[in-house]
Amino acid sequence: MVDAALVEVLAEVLCALSAVLFTFIATLSRSPRAEATAQTVIFILLMSAAAVLWLLPSVGGSLWGSSYLPRPLALFCIILAISARMNIKGENISFGANPHSIKRQSEEE
Repeated sequence: MVDAALVEVLAEVLCALSAVLFTFIATLSRSPRAEATAQTVIFILLMSAAAVLWLLPSVGGSLWGSSYLPRPLALFCIILAISARMNIKGENISFGANPHSIKRQSEEE
């Protein structure tokens, strides 16, 4: 039988590690190899966290006192894992004006 407390701690650790790596992705993106490695590690951590979070209510565990919360968070982890694999470096995805281009336009005028 799987201990619910162990699964709870494992879920929290996996989520925390992926959050820390997500925080430092800009620093890691200075090197293409480090960025690719970080993206892969984040993807694996988030997919593992999703699996553990989905399993958590089945073993009688809860996350922060809620037995309902783990499954929606598992789906959120899957969405984040997919977005962690996207490499949008250098691409303009908003197609809107940014403060730098506005300042340049006003300086040119």
